[in-house]
Amino acid sequence: MSAKLAVAARQHFVYRQSMSVTHRADAHAARVAAAIGEPARASMLYCLVDGRARTSTELALVAGVSPSTASVHLHRLQAEHLTRLQVQGKHRYYSLDGPEVANVLEALSVLAGAPRSEFVPQAPDHLRAARTCYDHMAGALGVAIHDRLTELGWIATPNGGGGYDVTPKGAQGLTALGVDVEAARALRRRFAFACLDWSERRSHIGGAIGAALLNLALARKWVARDRQSRALLVTGIGHRHLQQELGVRL
Repeated sequence: MSAKLAVAARQHFVYRQSMSVTHRADAHAARVAAAIGEPARASMLYCLVDGRARTSTELALVAGVSPSTASVHLHRLQAEHLTRLQVQGKHRYYSLDGPEVANVLEALSVLAGAPRSEFVPQAPDHLRAARTCYDHMAGALGVAIHDRLTELGWIATPNGGGGYDVTPKGAQGLTALGVDVEAARALRRRFAFACLDWSERRSHIGGAIGAALLNLALARKWVARDRQSRALLVTGIGHRHLQQELGVRL
């Protein structure tokens, strides 16, 4: 084979290879777009943009389809990495599979110019505000503390999963608050994890660190237990110290 023919063949191979890669990318983008574009699935996805998880039953109602049809749609959305499933006890919750999915949906929403309805929680106000979830804090208070510790960089997800670790900065900050991080780590239980809040449909902190934070809040009288329910009352002292020491405003 002459030098010219060899160069031409190599260039042709590179061109065909480039075209093949581009075609695969285009095909995948088209498949994802088709998954988003089906009206029932689009309704489910936009319902999840607020960051709150929902059950398949709730998403079926939003999309106006039967539960069995909703399951098929959710399976397709999971297959395209648009949603993720979180199993918590007997409940199965669906949420968007990362912020990049929300960004795409937001961009499409801007392009379409269509408004979205907001999530309306159904929990009683006193339970939604603050309550216990087993042995840690839940409700708006628990979610606010979770979000603040994440914002401060005190907790992180080392493997990208639902488990948390306390960062060196977090260990210093929690110790200053009065939480014995090493004692919590030594317990024969999960150290810290994202526990999905049933009223807020966002995460609060579970595990040994979550329990330690509740014990601290009770000992410092930042919160008081309601004898008739799982509700927690945030005291005046609690409001002040949560804001001063953690930057949590309720």
